[in-house]
Amino acid sequence: MKHKITIALLCIASALQAQVKELSLKDALTFALENKAEAKKAKLEVENSNHKIAEVRAQALPQISLNGGLTYNPILQQNALPGEFFGGPEGSIILAPLGQKWTSNGTVSLSQNLFNQSVFTGLKAARSTREFYSINQQLTEEQLIEKVANSYYQVYVTQRKLAIAESNLESTKKVRDIIRGQYDNGLAKKIDLDRISVKVSNLEAARQQLTNAVQLQENTLKFFIGMPMEQEIKLPENSITVTAEAFITKAETGNRTEMALLKKQEQLLSFQKKAYQAEYFPVLSLSANYGYLGQGTKMPLGGKPNDVFWTDFSSIGLNLHIPVFSGFSTRSKVRQAEVSLKKVEEDIKDTELALNYQFENAKTQLNNSIINIQTQKENADLAKTVLENTKNNYVNGLASLTELLDAENALSEAQNNYTTAQLEYKLAEIQIIKSKGELKNLVN
Repeated sequence: MKHKITIALLCIASALQAQVKELSLKDALTFALENKAEAKKAKLEVENSNHKIAEVRAQALPQISLNGGLTYNPILQQNALPGEFFGGPEGSIILAPLGQKWTSNGTVSLSQNLFNQSVFTGLKAARSTREFYSINQQLTEEQLIEKVANSYYQVYVTQRKLAIAESNLESTKKVRDIIRGQYDNGLAKKIDLDRISVKVSNLEAARQQLTNAVQLQENTLKFFIGMPMEQEIKLPENSITVTAEAFITKAETGNRTEMALLKKQEQLLSFQKKAYQAEYFPVLSLSANYGYLGQGTKMPLGGKPNDVFWTDFSSIGLNLHIPVFSGFSTRSKVRQAEVSLKKVEEDIKDTELALNYQFENAKTQLNNSIINIQTQKENADLAKTVLENTKNNYVNGLASLTELLDAENALSEAQNNYTTAQLEYKLAEIQIIKSKGELKNLVN
């Protein structure tokens, strides 16, 4: 029975282990682009733009409609007609009903724009609209990549800090065991044992706080990539490497999707202005219809041939609409479009300034982080050496407990500073890659 329980527990542990998903940065970004709502909605907008183009194109195609009607006239209207036309005395009036009790008609109508400047402008704008949504999809994906990458490194760094806290806790527990043994043998004071016990308790509390922080940041990462919260994830080791490959001397704003989107928006507003101006142009269209009219004393759909009389009819016409005066409505819309164009021009200037500002800050942060990483790495190595020497001196009675605790605190602080410097470097590196317009390369 015990063997069965052991086997069952091993199977459960194996299943749980299999459920843990190792998540590299590339995996996280790919998952986000395939599953996050923002990415899916951006793709749907591109798909929907094709339908919008078809809607505009329809205005240039023939419009065909079928119409039908059935009317019953319980009381026919009587008209006063001169009696002499019907053989009556001069000046007499005859009241004659016009029409029939039942009337039915079926008509097919056709209309076709021959010249409509608004339609021509709309077709040009429709193609630009598709390009606009395509660029917007790219921008949405880049924003998602940036957000996921930042969150990913936040998780990794917090996990590293948790690992440091656990390592320091284990190290301090070993020191506590040594001091307890010395105390039991009368070689250490009770206050020293109490002080190291308090240090262990504080480290355990700090570890729990970091454990909670890791869980919260992992949940945030899962949310950003659209992953179910119940899915366990594991980040591979050595996710942060420090290189200077991303460094450039000047921001390449011409490659930025934000600028391309604003330029396309400017083009669309230009088309909008032209569409308003097209309202000054005449509109020429062709119309045609053909139909049948049935009249009689009985319902046409079921009446006998002698009770219903059917006749066909047709017409073809040209329609010309020439706008003369619209109360300055068109002029007002054109001027509003001009203001919108000026506003987007200011947005382009401001965005270019903001992109340069972000790049310069990121470049400065990158340079500082590279220097800081090297410094903090040396500090951490030195603090580790100092702690090892202090431990040996304490065991041999050559150092006080205060010196030992100070050495442990110095090592913990140096390790955390080194990890934080790595995070600052990666965040700055992401901004540099963004300024080059190469965020999508993180996925490839």
